[in-house]
Amino acid sequence: MEFGVGYFPTHDGMRPGAVARLVEEHGQDALFFAEHTHIPASRLSPWGDGSRQLPRKYAHTYDLFVALTAAAEATSRLRVGSGVCLVVERDPIVTAKEVASVDHLSGGRFEFGVGAGWNREEMANHGTDPRTRMALLTERVQAMQAIWTQDEASYAGKFVTFDRIWSWPKPAQHPWPPVLIGGGGPTVLDRVLAWADGWFPQWHDEDLFGRIAELRSRAERPLQIQVLSVPPDPKALERLAEAGVHRASSWLPSGPRGVVEAGLAKWEQAVADLTGR
Repeated sequence: MEFGVGYFPTHDGMRPGAVARLVEEHGQDALFFAEHTHIPASRLSPWGDGSRQLPRKYAHTYDLFVALTAAAEATSRLRVGSGVCLVVERDPIVTAKEVASVDHLSGGRFEFGVGAGWNREEMANHGTDPRTRMALLTERVQAMQAIWTQDEASYAGKFVTFDRIWSWPKPAQHPWPPVLIGGGGPTVLDRVLAWADGWFPQWHDEDLFGRIAELRSRAERPLQIQVLSVPPDPKALERLAEAGVHRASSWLPSGPRGVVEAGLAKWEQAVADLTGR
């Protein structure tokens, strides 16, 4: 099993490139950045169990693809990815260009975690109806897949339509960077099976291990399973390894270098306790 970390790249914390260099030097396999274009001040959508205050970092992140470019340029081996990209808040043609550009510039080291998100006011500010967000997510990703694989791409759906466009560069990875669907909702596995390369749930998602088994039993092609928000606990890592998870990743705290290093040390200790090295 591989190991990685997630990070909210805030403008007042350790910079994205510096974080990427640090985790690469420490032998991590991947780094994922969170995305929120903004946070509505209304705070109507509950976060977590609804009783906790939303952490400040959610409203203070750099743009996802700017941060990813900095991380890619600062490293040579580390996989860099979105954890997750809120596709329902993005133009698919522009996002396809950004994904292909980061993958091309990094030499094929990008992983595309995607999702619809939990903040309904946030997506509504982008003109997205929360009631149809899953269908919109599907069409936008499928439209991007067409752009990445066709020299003259077209797509016709209910929410996304374009005819005969040119867009380069194409991604370095073929046919595209791994598309990993985040989320633990009731229909997420259907989407993974229909058009994704893998599932990217959170450790705290309901019935995680039962649904991992369900996905494997239903899949007729290889699918990658990665888990985010894993606690720095060797017992948790052992359960994931036994379930055949490809990579476990834990969130690092956002802040200055000392704060980030302390969080990384806890994660590294858990990994060492599991692997014995």
